[in-house]
Amino acid sequence: MFRYILKRFVTMVVTLWIIVTLTFFLMHAVPGSPFNQERGTNETVQANLKAHYHLDEPLLTQYGIYLKSIVTFDFGPSIKQPTATVNDLLGRGFPISLELGLWTILVAVISGILLGVLAALKHNGFIDYFAMTVAVLGISIPNFILATQLIETFAVRSNILPVATWSSPKHMILPIVALATGPMAIIARLTRSSMLEVLTQDYIKMARAKGLSPAKIIFKHALKNALMPVVTILGTLLAGILTGTFVLEKIFAIPGMGKYFVESINTRDYPVIMGTTVFYSAFLIVMLFLVDLAYGLLDPRIKIHKKEGE
Repeated sequence: MFRYILKRFVTMVVTLWIIVTLTFFLMHAVPGSPFNQERGTNETVQANLKAHYHLDEPLLTQYGIYLKSIVTFDFGPSIKQPTATVNDLLGRGFPISLELGLWTILVAVISGILLGVLAALKHNGFIDYFAMTVAVLGISIPNFILATQLIETFAVRSNILPVATWSSPKHMILPIVALATGPMAIIARLTRSSMLEVLTQDYIKMARAKGLSPAKIIFKHALKNALMPVVTILGTLLAGILTGTFVLEKIFAIPGMGKYFVESINTRDYPVIMGTTVFYSAFLIVMLFLVDLAYGLLDPRIKIHKKEGE
């Protein structure tokens, strides 16, 4: 296990380095400068600003400076918000984005598994058709389209729920529903197909022959094995949810990282773009690693073996 974790750690570091490198050079390959939009600033002022942020240095020198800042966990000051550092913006916005993401994952997993199990138990019945119709619609409709429809229906027309900010539980409902619907649909379809397969296995038939209650058969024996495909895609869904919050945070005016990230792209705020990208990439890589470790907890048959000759 120690060797496996060590290998995964090296892989994680290399993956993060590749992401940082690609983001850095692609960002600098775009024509223009963060200071081109500043009106009334002469060439001397722009030159001083570039020198202050090391933008007058050769590209490889800038790259080396930035790699050093990542190692020291200091992403530097924001170009467009000189009074705040990138670390300040991350500390201000990430807890809100994380809360939105965690609530979304919780709602998506619980509702998706529930729909999938009900559809499998009522195979070819009304509940099955209804659950799969909901799943198809959830997968087909982009979350930003769903968000605008939810706002129109529940905020503008009926005034049942508030539409913007993140100040109370009522403000959380619409963005969580908009963001959780797609992952919920995917989880529901996977759970249904996996449950249908597991319910035909010999050990399930044996459990029924022994007279075990249906609830015990489903939740103790069938569901645990049926969840393996769900865990397999949970890392990918997690990445989609956390990055998808950027757009929805802008739509619902949620003061999370999406606000700063979208604004940094529009204004070419290099430190914020890089800091947000690196932070989220590292977070997602760690989450994917934890998902891999969860396989062994759900299925004891999954073990880490040494290769022959090692």
